[in-house]
Amino acid sequence: MNGSTDPATLTRFLQGLEPFASLEAAELRAVVASVQRRDVAAGEPVLVEGGPPGTHLFVVHEGTMELSRADTLVAMVSSGEIFGHPTLLTQLPPEFTVQARSRTILYCIPKDVAVGLLSHPAGVRWLALNHRERLIQAARSMSALPEVRTLPVTAVVRSTPLFCEAGTTIREAARIMAEGGRSCILVRLPEGLGIVTDVDMRDKVVSGEVSRDAPIAAIMSTPLHTIGSGTLAPEASIAMMSAGVNHLPVLDPDGTVVGIVSASNLMSLEGRSPFALRRSIQWSADEDELANAAADIPKLFLDLLDAHLDGPSLTRVITVLADSITARLLELAIDSLGDPPVPFAWLAFGSAARSELTLASDQDNGLAYADTDDPQVDEYFRRMAEQVNGGLARCGFPADPHGVLARNRQWRTTLSGWQHIFSHSLEGRDLDRMARASVCFDYRQVAGELYIDQPLTDIMRTVPEHPLFLRGLAQLGETVRLPLGFLQRLEGYFDIKKGCLVPIQNLARYQAFARGIVLQGTLERFSAVCELDAQTRECETTLREAFITVTRIQLEHHARAVREGRAPDNILDTSTLRPLTRADLQETLRELAAARKRFPRAGE
Repeated sequence: MNGSTDPATLTRFLQGLEPFASLEAAELRAVVASVQRRDVAAGEPVLVEGGPPGTHLFVVHEGTMELSRADTLVAMVSSGEIFGHPTLLTQLPPEFTVQARSRTILYCIPKDVAVGLLSHPAGVRWLALNHRERLIQAARSMSALPEVRTLPVTAVVRSTPLFCEAGTTIREAARIMAEGGRSCILVRLPEGLGIVTDVDMRDKVVSGEVSRDAPIAAIMSTPLHTIGSGTLAPEASIAMMSAGVNHLPVLDPDGTVVGIVSASNLMSLEGRSPFALRRSIQWSADEDELANAAADIPKLFLDLLDAHLDGPSLTRVITVLADSITARLLELAIDSLGDPPVPFAWLAFGSAARSELTLASDQDNGLAYADTDDPQVDEYFRRMAEQVNGGLARCGFPADPHGVLARNRQWRTTLSGWQHIFSHSLEGRDLDRMARASVCFDYRQVAGELYIDQPLTDIMRTVPEHPLFLRGLAQLGETVRLPLGFLQRLEGYFDIKKGCLVPIQNLARYQAFARGIVLQGTLERFSAVCELDAQTRECETTLREAFITVTRIQLEHHARAVREGRAPDNILDTSTLRPLTRADLQETLRELAAARKRFPRAGE
């Protein structure tokens, strides 16, 4: 330890943090008297995975600590956050190595005092909230970031294979490969297929053994080694090594070649995984590096879509990556502005709160901070929000055109201010209240140590007690017109988000709030409603399937834009859809229209 710190300074700091804020004055003085300050150099470990059990509870005063396991970055702990309690309480070896990312100042509470603190009702509540938050974060990350080990080989098959006939000259086949930018070509044979690779061309032709005017069959390899489209990427690597080849045609269940996977494709898969991209984001040294890392999100999006990841899972991937970008931008802002004067919570609204972000989403966010009379506190958070909002825009998430941004004063206020906003939204059914509630009631805390869930969800759970508000919320959802024209035929141009997804999201929000359910995700809301009210099961199934279908079509529309070098948007030209997709969307919207009428209102 490096010694003590000024008791008054330490007391002011701890008073803004849980569990210290809930202690009586004498109890807090006893904790403060035990604290020792420790200055930790960048790269210096405080706890080591598998090493000696912890002897202190650590509070980060300034700087950032990294938690890693098996050399993999798991999380980061910054000013106002606490670590070391699992190993301290269990006296088992630490599960993570915790080392300083930059020079860091820690406040260290010895074991006997820390155990007493965590046994206090305030400490028990903090432990429960902390554990709950970690479980939620882990569940969101694990469900949203699929492991490379579980991806099918189609995740790296991005283009159609090249073919030629057995009598095609080597010269012509080489030209076809060069123009197609491929490293192999398949040869059609009466009994099946052969293959010629760039290695065959180099070893058998360039060396002079075979003439360029000879038929391609003279240098092809046959019989062909193939794999199924459902094969996992690691299994494909093993099959490739066992066969002693560098290319494997991928066959669908009907035996049709859907692509060719190469050794280089498989080697690059790990680097293009969601986990790898999240690591790049977390390790970005500045905003420029962060923007460069975020530029890979559209490429990853295409990979995962081609790997047949379902729509809701894909939007969760984008949301988790956006959360990581936000957290890193907040760290960079704190590095430049200094430690926050009071605890805060960065809030995501709308699609980000529901984990339904797409490549066409803008940023909707706000900021809550602990109650204070100091006007300089808001100025600090205004500057922080300016930096984060600007950084998110650079990383591909443009500012909300309606100004739902933490840099704007109406979306940045104290916790009691947010409680007033939530309560005020329930006191009627006018359009302003409905619009604000439809935004801020879909919220999620992305970062920060100010616990806001209980005070805000306590208000949201009272929605069933406000019939005027409920009627307005129901009408808000019913007024959105579906893009079905004469004889319920699909219109030519429409906004797939506003015309198709928003009606489903509005209905899910109303049905959940009317029953006191405070879940955020659209599908999760429908599931919870169905669990509480069995008569909604048929409608819930229809709406769930409609949401998944429309999301898939929306994401495929975004993928086309990315491949064509355009910015993704939500304006759908139905003439560009395949006939089956167009028919599927039209039938889905007809079923949605019927389900919207059948879905019973709460209490009816």
